[in-house]
Amino acid sequence: MRQLQGFTLVEALSVLAVTAVLASVAVPSMKDLVDSTRVTAASNELLGDLLLTRSEAMKRRTRVAICKSAEGQWCTATGGWQQGWIVFEDANGDGVRGAEEPLVRRQQALSGNLRLTGTAPVARYVSYAPNGATKTVGGGFQAGTLTVCAASAGPAGARQIILNASGRPRTTKVELPSCG
Repeated sequence: MRQLQGFTLVEALSVLAVTAVLASVAVPSMKDLVDSTRVTAASNELLGDLLLTRSEAMKRRTRVAICKSAEGQWCTATGGWQQGWIVFEDANGDGVRGAEEPLVRRQQALSGNLRLTGTAPVARYVSYAPNGATKTVGGGFQAGTLTVCAASAGPAGARQIILNASGRPRTTKVELPSCG
């Protein structure tokens, strides 16, 4: 007699049950990995545009600023940086783009559940002087921290872009108690 080869129904259901348990453990980890990748990509986008703003200020020998912008043309005073931002030549040094001031770059809103906030000195704009240093509208040095994280009620991994008084940005990883 020839023996039949294959799996029994019990064996197939056992494998399916083990696979379901492993998948339920892996899915939260996958979500964390996707969120971490998106946070890193968003912080790198902003870091790149801050470096662009600084180099344009030195190249053009005039003040160049980056500000949050919902529609990609004008600066906004409300909401977070996740709504997008623009880089522009700030000829009059007021930190807000006027109709006559050329637009250098536009960044669309960040996708999904990302949040991007700044401490008070950099909550609305970052402005670079021709020497590459950050300056407030009043002329004082501008230093602060921009934080990128994925919305979470619990602990969340985040990236921070820290601007020092000379205008040099750097990034660091941090763990936040929550990201709202």
